[in-house]
Amino acid sequence: MTPVNPIPEAPAAPKLASKVPAAENTLRILKLLASRRGPMAASSIATSLGLPRSSVYHLLGVMEASGFVLHLHEEQRYGLGISAFELSSAYSRQEPLSRLGRPLLASLVDAVGESAHLAVLHGRDVLYIVEDRAKNRPSLVTDVGVRLPSHLTASGRAILASLPKSQARALYPNAEAFTARHYVEGAIMKYSALSSHLDQVRQRGYATEHGEVTPGFGSIAAAVTDHSGWPTAAVAVTFLEEKVPVEQWPVLAARVQKAADELSSRLYGRPASTLTH
Repeated sequence: MTPVNPIPEAPAAPKLASKVPAAENTLRILKLLASRRGPMAASSIATSLGLPRSSVYHLLGVMEASGFVLHLHEEQRYGLGISAFELSSAYSRQEPLSRLGRPLLASLVDAVGESAHLAVLHGRDVLYIVEDRAKNRPSLVTDVGVRLPSHLTASGRAILASLPKSQARALYPNAEAFTARHYVEGAIMKYSALSSHLDQVRQRGYATEHGEVTPGFGSIAAAVTDHSGWPTAAVAVTFLEEKVPVEQWPVLAARVQKAADELSSRLYGRPASTLTH
């Protein structure tokens, strides 16, 4: 019997080269600069992106002339320019967080049967920008536009835990920075207590709150982070603690984290990063 020759595998399709490499590389440079905490040297940009230095210098020159990068002559480094900031401001004016967050919160409420909200950090406070109240659930103090001290809320703690520790410390420099809505045993009223609590949030991956905002109500929250891991918001659910046993909180937290990851992905093209600061 004549053996059957195997059909040769088709060669892998080559990656298509960009038809506009200059435009693609310009965007790569902008994304790289946006992902860093500070300005970069042109040589570091070229090395990070695997581009010829001559091409990087040429593109940076064009971007500088248009205001998208700023050349710091004394440091011989490049940072984002005013035009990049204006793009960011225009993006913020279109309310992407609330527009993209609202349907995700609605889905979260449908899934867990509890009220949910989206908050951002505003100074030392959290500002609530979206609320979706579950059917037959009581109204909450976290209406849209309400501000609450971040150290008291699950949303605030999720955001604070995702910040560098030095940033959280700067927000809470002394005892006067801490306030309480009412007496709660073990309330966080000094930075050492807050720092210890935030370490627990980082280890666990989500934040909780037990009656510090409203007696009898608990909350679970997860941070929404950008492409560099910086927290831009937090997704949270709030519920009557007597209705949700503590052993069910991790299951609820997984739902909240999934919603935060999805919002991060829709905003920045990536899921929320693990708390590592």
